[in-house]
Amino acid sequence: MKTGYVYILTNKPEGTLYIGVTNNLIRRVWEHKEKLVEGFTKTYHLDQLVYYEIADDMYAAISREKQLKRWHRQWKLNLISQFNPYWHDLYPRICGQIVKDAETSSA
Repeated sequence: MKTGYVYILTNKPEGTLYIGVTNNLIRRVWEHKEKLVEGFTKTYHLDQLVYYEIADDMYAAISREKQLKRWHRQWKLNLISQFNPYWHDLYPRICGQIVKDAETSSA
């Protein structure tokens, strides 16, 4: 099974939130940043990755995505703030980290 990722995008700290799921976090966030994804994220300029989780497989990732979407907004804000207190865009970090993780696991 492929690893799954649940992620949250925003346009500014404590701004509009989007929760998504993917099997390739770097590619998917890049698509959002390049405005290749039609719909909500493009309309509201949601291209800053502020939170993500790694799941064992896509079934677990989709289940977690559905759970987070049911949460109250304040719970989501608290989750992000605990993970990323300054609401930095995590995209540059994951570009380096995921590549390093792949190199480590193949060694």
